[in-house]
Amino acid sequence: MKTIPARDQVDPKYTWNAESVFASPTEWETEVQSILAAIPTVNRYKGATASNPQSLLAALTACDELMRRVAVAFMYAGFSYAVDTTDQNAAAMRDKAQSMYARVRAAISFIQPEILQIGKSQLEDWIGSEPGLTVYSHYFEDLFRKEAHVRSVEVEEVLGMVSDPLSCPGGTASMMTNADFKFQPATDSQGQALQVLQGNMTRLLALPDREARKSAWENYMDRFVEFKNTLASNLATSIKANVFYMRARRHESTLSASLYDLNIPVSVFHNLIETFKQNLPIWHRYFDVRRKALGLEQIAYYDMWAPLTDEPVKVPYEKAVELICEGLAPMGAEYVETVRKGALEDRWVDVYPNQGKRTGAFSWGAPGTHPFIMMSYNDEMINLSTLAHELGHSMHSYLTWQHQPLIYSDYSLFVAEVASNFHQAMVRSHLLETSTERDFQIAVIQEAMSYFFRYFFKMPTLARFELATHERAERGEPLTADYMLDLMADLFAEGFGPNFDMDRPRVGMVWATFGHLFTDYYVYSYATGISGAHALSSRILRGKPDAVQDYLGFLKAGASDYSLNVLKKAGVDLTRPEPVEETFAVMKGYIDHLEKLLNETT
Repeated sequence: MKTIPARDQVDPKYTWNAESVFASPTEWETEVQSILAAIPTVNRYKGATASNPQSLLAALTACDELMRRVAVAFMYAGFSYAVDTTDQNAAAMRDKAQSMYARVRAAISFIQPEILQIGKSQLEDWIGSEPGLTVYSHYFEDLFRKEAHVRSVEVEEVLGMVSDPLSCPGGTASMMTNADFKFQPATDSQGQALQVLQGNMTRLLALPDREARKSAWENYMDRFVEFKNTLASNLATSIKANVFYMRARRHESTLSASLYDLNIPVSVFHNLIETFKQNLPIWHRYFDVRRKALGLEQIAYYDMWAPLTDEPVKVPYEKAVELICEGLAPMGAEYVETVRKGALEDRWVDVYPNQGKRTGAFSWGAPGTHPFIMMSYNDEMINLSTLAHELGHSMHSYLTWQHQPLIYSDYSLFVAEVASNFHQAMVRSHLLETSTERDFQIAVIQEAMSYFFRYFFKMPTLARFELATHERAERGEPLTADYMLDLMADLFAEGFGPNFDMDRPRVGMVWATFGHLFTDYYVYSYATGISGAHALSSRILRGKPDAVQDYLGFLKAGASDYSLNVLKKAGVDLTRPEPVEETFAVMKGYIDHLEKLLNETT
């Protein structure tokens, strides 16, 4: 049995640069106490914000500075926990950070209602007399757009205070599935045992041995099935919290409430779902190509990552960084050098798997820190792609933080997946153009289809699941484990089409493996994101004038304008179905090329 190392056995050069944020957890603790002690410095502006432009600017500046410190402390605790969920000290830090965040949010909750009391006309006069307020112009515009859904100072304070307890379901699910769940070892066709962990499931499902894949997936999913009632109750609680916020802020639905915050019409969500459903035959064709290549009568869920070549393509971490940099060469030398230095010298990346490490991968940082990446690199082509993906997120953060004030230093979940998928599209194009080796090209396309499977198949399917469960909760109907399981199984049955080996209990619990569902109406943006990414990368690869500068402008914009506007300025309109259709065309091209390669003799 191959074992995964404990956290303290990992070479420090492949771990995130935590000490660049805080020298030690003790220093972090000191900062948290200092943040809490600073709350009165913000509270003293309560009731005085609307007195004059100078008081308003002072209040905004104080709130910004406090939230900047909160973001750094919160990230440090959350990242420390993510890389080792068995570390009780890190878990305690994360809990304390959540409480700190909620207390500060409650403390500054007065600012928006008091700004609204000033009135839009008066505020415009104040901006003219106090230049320091000019930077907040878009923030003020957006705030008054949302005026009908901003409540009184007292209600906003309560909503700020309840954010901590109402966010607990996501943390509970993460603790349960990442720290507490222990999975039975898998068994391969030779009878050998294989350790099953959250951090190595990607590798296990990519094994050529079908018995090993089947055993690993079944043993993994069986734990979720065993606790289906608890997991369903947990998600139902989160959904009910979304319904509570929707009603407290007087929206018509949870979908409109979630999209309203970013000024995105609900038609964007529904256009995606309808376009996805219309293009399901393309997915059915891919599943059939894969089924035939594997020599199967029926294809199962655990066959989706099975290798289609005899010899796996191995790409060590340092080599992956170089290939990524080559693919990003059209972005310019400065951009490429920032990526290379971050990945190889500044330790942006927590690279390799270890026991207790959270599943999946993500990029996370705050203004004043590096844009860190957590992943589990295993020298596979898909790991190269994941690294490129997360470096896309990190470069988005890096350039936003460099060019935007704190108030616009974040970017919405709607645009987040554009930059990440843009990196992958650029790197894939480079790899397919520079290699003529059949197996390498198959490996690149298989990796591409693996990501399309996640972003353009599973995420839209989960979005359909999410919409149905939320609408059911809005109607006051129960969200039982069996309802969720059957809904998920039915949606996947439609998506996979004929010749699929439907294991209803396990396939029906796939929703429980996605912590994304605890951020309401997030999963759909993966599909819109990959669509925007391919539209923007295509502009650059075709050599369209100013395409690189347009894209860099998108990365630098942060939240300084509405998400749809930022993307339109860069060259893509996601209010229309065309980018989604175009991306399905890209995917169809990959399938055509893959089928041709598979039919060639080696």
